[in-house]
Amino acid sequence: MTDSYCEIVLPFSEEPDLVDRYTNASGGIRTGKLMEHLDSLAGSIAYKHMLGPSATSVGPIEEAGFYLVTAAVDRLDMLGRLDPTRDLRISGMVIYTGKSSMEVSVKMASMGARKDGKDETVLLGRFSMVCLSAETNRGTPVNPLVTATPEEMELRAMGEAIKIRRSSIALQSLDRVPPTKAEADALHQLYLKHGDPEYNPRVVFSSSNTSDADESVWMSDSRLEKTQLMFPQVRNLHNKVFGGYLMRLAYELGFASASLFCRGPIRFFSLDGISFAKPVPIGSILRLKSWVLHSASTPDHPVLVHVGVTANVVDVRTGKEETTNEFRFTWSREDGPPLNRTLVPRTYGEAMLWLEGGRALQTGLEIRASRERKSASA
Repeated sequence: MTDSYCEIVLPFSEEPDLVDRYTNASGGIRTGKLMEHLDSLAGSIAYKHMLGPSATSVGPIEEAGFYLVTAAVDRLDMLGRLDPTRDLRISGMVIYTGKSSMEVSVKMASMGARKDGKDETVLLGRFSMVCLSAETNRGTPVNPLVTATPEEMELRAMGEAIKIRRSSIALQSLDRVPPTKAEADALHQLYLKHGDPEYNPRVVFSSSNTSDADESVWMSDSRLEKTQLMFPQVRNLHNKVFGGYLMRLAYELGFASASLFCRGPIRFFSLDGISFAKPVPIGSILRLKSWVLHSASTPDHPVLVHVGVTANVVDVRTGKEETTNEFRFTWSREDGPPLNRTLVPRTYGEAMLWLEGGRALQTGLEIRASRERKSASA
């Protein structure tokens, strides 16, 4: 397992110019730019697993006989704050292999940030990589994974559980099965309290000059859009648009949607999933669309906002769009009063997105609570 280990270090404490390139508007670190590194690192880890620990480059794909692609990003959970005065270590390794797929675990750590001088983990995440034949473009076997310690066996079991859970979630998707009774009841209560003002005169929907205490917002009104050309400077090994670059674009547009909805400062909570359906060609026109899909409040997090971003390649001749990527993000606020705006779906399709967003928020909170219990017991 350790043969695939890779790491990169961003020396923020030693290079002020580097800090300037990564600083966001509030003085923190641009998370979207770090996602580019995470995707690149996950690819390096997967290739190292296939080529061996002494490999220093990939070489021509035709000679290797295979190539690797990111199939999905399972999760990225932000566990702490990024400190721009400390070096940042980004690392990871393969923790599970299937027939033609690999689960890659990645983490970011603020170096020397703990009281005992050790690194403090600020982010944990998982990428799913697929190995394809260079000749047929179909799945091809990956090297089996050998574990040498009890810790590695535990990581492998976790990787297997992740793959099983992902398959289970796919089977329970609202594209396949109807909502549960509890979900249907929650949707009905939302409609009764915050639905169409024609039937509930107490409901106030947002406008450009509205600041009511209990304000409703149509999901469609939270939409933002960005369209741009894909240039060769952002290509990957396979002469397609680098997946990490797409992650950054989606993150930044999603952040804008969440910020406008919350009307205040927010911080990254989690990336709840990314699907890579098709590669994005160089020279294509990419249209990114984002919506707020769900909003909630908990005692620990007065504001939680779940945002979906869709990336579509546009055919210039016909205007037809084809979806290449689906992104799901969550942002939070840990202080201040609960959000006084409620997101309301307007159509049945939006209602299903609202329910999916609620599921994602619940999953994220459960994962975070589980990690906190393990950390406390340790």
